[in-house]
Amino acid sequence: MQRTAPEGHGPVRYTPPTPEPGLPPLPELVAVLAGAAGRTAPEPPGGGLAVREAASGFWARRGLYAPPGQVVAAPGAPALLFALLAAHGGDVLLPRPCPAWWTPQLRLLGRRAHHAPTPAECGGVPDPYALLETVRRVRAEGGDPRVLLLSVADDPTATVAPPEVLREACEAAVFEGMAVIADETWRDTLHRPQDTVLVSPAEMCPEAVTVLADLRGALLPAGWPAAVARFPGTARGEELRARALDVLTATGAVLAGPVAGAAAYALGEPDPVAVRGRATARLHGQLAAAAHRALLRAGALALPPLAGRHLYADLGPLRAGLARHRVGDALELEDYLGARLGRPAPGGQRFADDLGALRVRLETAPLLGESPQERLAALAAPDPLALPHVARSLADFGSVFDDLS
Repeated sequence: MQRTAPEGHGPVRYTPPTPEPGLPPLPELVAVLAGAAGRTAPEPPGGGLAVREAASGFWARRGLYAPPGQVVAAPGAPALLFALLAAHGGDVLLPRPCPAWWTPQLRLLGRRAHHAPTPAECGGVPDPYALLETVRRVRAEGGDPRVLLLSVADDPTATVAPPEVLREACEAAVFEGMAVIADETWRDTLHRPQDTVLVSPAEMCPEAVTVLADLRGALLPAGWPAAVARFPGTARGEELRARALDVLTATGAVLAGPVAGAAAYALGEPDPVAVRGRATARLHGQLAAAAHRALLRAGALALPPLAGRHLYADLGPLRAGLARHRVGDALELEDYLGARLGRPAPGGQRFADDLGALRVRLETAPLLGESPQERLAALAAPDPLALPHVARSLADFGSVFDDLS
């Protein structure tokens, strides 16, 4: 991630990385990948039957039945989103803020992106009334919005859209003749799943919604790119799937054999994968809650984090303290906090937010400690916040913002 694009380089290269769990890979997953190392042939475009059957079972356990013929797999979410957007055509409506990795696909396709603000209680989904106003304005200006792209468990805000807000937004989009692509990458990283209601748009508007999931969100390490998509079980869904397969074929976006094997294993959610996933989500929930408390004590604003491995802070109330360090916008905030924290702290402008707003995404993985041993100790601890190295990391984190009060 760089502050500006150097001469001759396009803007699509400069996006922040996905928040990582900060933990060594699961040994069982490593064993599956190593055992498949002899598979030198790539998967067919869209994924072989084994990984698609595993994805079907994954969604069926979440109330979203889909036979393997409605599923596509690809080497990473960016390649798959590119294929989905190419298959749908038209302009795309996005929430503001939105995941940073979405917009490069639109730039590469030459598609216009139109942002609508999110409601006060969550990110990831446009406010339904703002959505309708934006669609009508864009059409009046000659645009052609055909797709609403949203996330139910959101990056960057770490919030989960309430079902009623999600339903109203999806119904508004369908009423306006738009399709919906739902990014559900973070749905299995809920910090308190017993207290959080997460509903897929595919349950609300099954004929209009394509579901996308990056397996690096909860199941696979970052270096093993794999993603899956579930298309509607309609004639239109079959057409979209065929078009997406054409794009994946033309661009050579096919899964490597060993990664496909690991993805199929992870999607099956055997006990080691399920236990690690729940423990990781709980750990990052504790870290995010502690970081959230530190931010509020310092006078910053942030919605309570409910999912993922990050939180999204608004340092507007600390503007006077930041001004002493010559920080007046999100770009300068990114540079300042990156230097103080010793790690990337992407500003809101990376997520299509207002440059003048002092907003930043902060990851929780660096709070786990420096070594794999320290991080695994935090994962196993009944109270990870009581571990000396975690407590020290949280104290250092809080002090950066306390100094701005």
